[in-house]
Amino acid sequence: MSPLCVLRGLVIFWSEQCSRVLASGCLRRVYHLWVAALVIFGPLLQYYVNPRTIFANHRNFFNIKFVQSAWGWTCLLLGGHILLTTYISTGSVPSTLRHLSRLLVGGAVWAGSGHLFLLIEDVTGSCFQPVPGGRLLLLPDLLDKRSCEGAGHRWRGYDVSGHTFMLTYCCLTIAEEAAVFRRFLERGGPAGVPLRVVFLLNVALLALWNFMLLCTVVYFHEYSHKVVGAALGTLCWHLTYRRWYRSRWSPGRPGQGLFHRTWDAPKAD
Repeated sequence: MSPLCVLRGLVIFWSEQCSRVLASGCLRRVYHLWVAALVIFGPLLQYYVNPRTIFANHRNFFNIKFVQSAWGWTCLLLGGHILLTTYISTGSVPSTLRHLSRLLVGGAVWAGSGHLFLLIEDVTGSCFQPVPGGRLLLLPDLLDKRSCEGAGHRWRGYDVSGHTFMLTYCCLTIAEEAAVFRRFLERGGPAGVPLRVVFLLNVALLALWNFMLLCTVVYFHEYSHKVVGAALGTLCWHLTYRRWYRSRWSPGRPGQGLFHRTWDAPKAD
């Protein structure tokens, strides 16, 4: 058997197994509890892990190249998955664009949350000047973060963890969208190796986001900032996927209207 055949067999096997796992209703409910437990109890691990590991440095490779562009990576890989499964299922460009528009909604959530968190930090903060002895002197005349930091001082406000927010939202979004692939396979959709590879890349990205979320809650930010960030990320996911996307005037839920057609037999390539 050639290496190419072995590789193809592995892609088919793992895509089948991962699709079953992600499509499991029980596991998806447990997954939400997992994300919540990760954020709430994960910080306790800081007492048992090495504080000098590479992941404790906010300038580590994964944080710079992936986490800071979390929504961009999610759009790239998840967008490819939605594009292929929707167009293959319906052959309709309008339907494909409608399902892809959920990523535009996610982009608006990402952009809006960033502005909201900056506003919260600005409204709740005060300006301080470092003085000898490690103390901070309050400067009441500087009333906003921009002017404070522009003068070389420090602004201290309630800094909701944007990384925790975005990683939580991305994890829940990928898990929701990728679950559609199982129904696609069960209907005998022509799932060739390229489509299965795209699906597996999304699974790998989901695993990476879970790991980076764990690193974030263990090594960075204050506890309440992380919990609030994750709670807001979950709330945004709930309001979109569990509420708005079920209404008539929305992009629709993942998989909605895609599986009226069935194929004669499953195709591996």
